[in-house]
Amino acid sequence: MSNLSPRARWAVPAVVGVVVAAAFVAPPLVASASSDDLPTLTPQQLVTAVADAKDQPLSGTVVYTARLGLPSLPLGDMAGASPVNLLDGSSTMRVWTDGVDRSRASLLGATSEYSVVRDGSQAWTYSSTDDAVVHYAVDPKDQARYDALAKDPTVEGDLPTPAAAASSVLGLVEQFSSVSLDAQTTVAGRDAYNLVVTPKSTTTLVGHVVVSIDAKTSTPLRVQVWDRGSKAPALEVGFTDVSFSTPSDSVLSFSAPAGASTKDVTVPLPTASDRPDATIPDGTTVTGTGWDTVVQASGVDVAGLLAGSTDALTTVPGSQPAIGSKSGQKLLDEFGADGSGKVRDLDLGTLFDTITTKVPEGRLIETKLASVLVTDDGRVLVGAVPGATLQADAR
Repeated sequence: MSNLSPRARWAVPAVVGVVVAAAFVAPPLVASASSDDLPTLTPQQLVTAVADAKDQPLSGTVVYTARLGLPSLPLGDMAGASPVNLLDGSSTMRVWTDGVDRSRASLLGATSEYSVVRDGSQAWTYSSTDDAVVHYAVDPKDQARYDALAKDPTVEGDLPTPAAAASSVLGLVEQFSSVSLDAQTTVAGRDAYNLVVTPKSTTTLVGHVVVSIDAKTSTPLRVQVWDRGSKAPALEVGFTDVSFSTPSDSVLSFSAPAGASTKDVTVPLPTASDRPDATIPDGTTVTGTGWDTVVQASGVDVAGLLAGSTDALTTVPGSQPAIGSKSGQKLLDEFGADGSGKVRDLDLGTLFDTITTKVPEGRLIETKLASVLVTDDGRVLVGAVPGATLQADAR
């Protein structure tokens, strides 16, 4: 394998972003035992098979659960289906993709739904709580360049999936981890290999990761992340049912519900420096390597972000809301305001104080798998390392 790309160096922070946005209350996903009757593969052969596998059309149900040791969060009336629910509890999603450039992901609540639909250079979000649609589209003058750049069309819809989590983990296999195979298993009714990825680092918070890989398609079906001390995964995301057939056109097409408010947003096509596998964005530094990577961003308007201001996103390096990016624009819109732009009745300052601890440098979030430090001078440091490591880096 070749040396790690800049994208791989960002793999740990990518996992951290998902990790910090979760809590710890639901039971683990259940996988039934399976006899060891699958063809024998070495760990490296399995890693290669996943890397070489073609994107598959599929549909299924994904359950996302975390047990990170965060306090109970005061989400109040945010209990409906919203990406902010990933801050607390277990979340269920339905996902569909044609394996090319059309996909839908729906985060389900008891009586509501938050959906992300992507069709090539266009994307839509819909919140049933607010009955609001946001339509994102590339500027027509950029369409030809978009078509030329669309070599890796996989879209995750800003919601966690087994494939996204596995990609982050397997990007660190080359020189920063040891890999082995655990007993074969069954996930979502399908025979699967269990690939165990163990960091070589003794200072990362991550103990080991188990990626359950479909024996027929080499598609990740489940990812479980353990910290160093727990008997259950601190974070897991996986299918409870899955079908590898192309979803119907009606599922992958978006139609705004009658009466829903609609907002159109034209987004700029990212330049080379904005792409996730390109150079590190301005205002950002990366220290450490592999599982010990720490990302530090300067000049971030944390107060504005907590107030639900989408303008504050311009202070976050690499956060330009382009189609196919992980900008968080949709997440912040959903987090802070309803469809009319009115800020929800939720004290985000109280929420921030609840999940953070005051330290000399600012405010610190510590979980079983990751730490985040927000300094008083507007820097944000994140890594799968103890909080003390971030504090030392911030001085």
